[in-house]
Amino acid sequence: MELIGETLEQLEKVMEKWGHPLYRARQITVLLYQRGARDFSELTNIPSSLRRQLQEAGWRLPSVHIRTAFEAKDGTKRYLFRLIDGREVEGVFIPEQKRKTVCFSTQVGCGMGCAFCATGQQGFSRNLTAGEIIDQVLSIGLERDIRISNVVAMGQGEPLANYEQVLKAVRIINADYGLGIAARRLTISTCGLVPAIHRLAAEELQINLAVSLHCANDVKRNELVPVNRSYSLGVLHQACVDYAEATGRRVTLEYIMIKDVNDSQDDLNKLIEFSRGWLCHINLIPFNPIPDRTFESSPMKRIHYFNQVLKENGIASSIRQERGAEIAAACGQLQAHSLAKTPEDTEMAENRGKS
Repeated sequence: MELIGETLEQLEKVMEKWGHPLYRARQITVLLYQRGARDFSELTNIPSSLRRQLQEAGWRLPSVHIRTAFEAKDGTKRYLFRLIDGREVEGVFIPEQKRKTVCFSTQVGCGMGCAFCATGQQGFSRNLTAGEIIDQVLSIGLERDIRISNVVAMGQGEPLANYEQVLKAVRIINADYGLGIAARRLTISTCGLVPAIHRLAAEELQINLAVSLHCANDVKRNELVPVNRSYSLGVLHQACVDYAEATGRRVTLEYIMIKDVNDSQDDLNKLIEFSRGWLCHINLIPFNPIPDRTFESSPMKRIHYFNQVLKENGIASSIRQERGAEIAAACGQLQAHSLAKTPEDTEMAENRGKS
């Protein structure tokens, strides 16, 4: 059982069951989420007898381990995390003047099969637990020795396909006993799981929603984002509008610019039609190269043209600054198995899988 990923309420129930004062639960969460305890010996504000009891009951620390990391010249850093079962996922640290952002993964691999995404080439292995999600943020903050200000669920996996664990993690990240990061600094992305978008809108959390749109033409989007075959642009549009109205938060529409695929004048016209008249922002993203795909990024002149015409039509838009492409940490490039493993790593993972 993972101690990281437990809510205050869950730990209070454990303390009550064991006959300990309820305030012990908050003491534990403060050490875990705010002081970064990585070992039971670091839970110094609770009695040693309780520490032993937690260990003997099967609780464990931590949930993930940093195996290796690569840093770009701009300070963007790509982390490879090993999970307790030997599987691996990636996260990214993105430093900016006013923000220190962590992009975390929510699944091992991904089952959505988006054509422009390296993670989708791995296929889906399993969902991450809330503890494994939170511990990515904690581990990066500790390694950088800084307070993380923003978190985005834009790493490996489809966050809304792991709804329960992602929402649990987000609530702990947001909680005063947890990481204390404001809801408006939290972002969940999705490729368009419409029922989950409606469910998220009803959570009464003012978190940001980012939708991987990438095309406003159903025929083309069916190929780029296969989930569109189940939830077409019409129903996705309504879900996005409903989310913006329910939360008062502007929905970000991610649009990767791919040469001769989704950058024609007709594509632009349909994008304007999709985004006009409601609370949204379009994020234009140059395509980042991934293995086994012949796509190319649209020329920057074309991307700037899209941006200009969108603004002329009263639609908020921007061009995403490229971060971490040199270390394959940019949008769509995360692919954990692309990082070399040593024979020792493989043997350790196999042994853990047998235990």
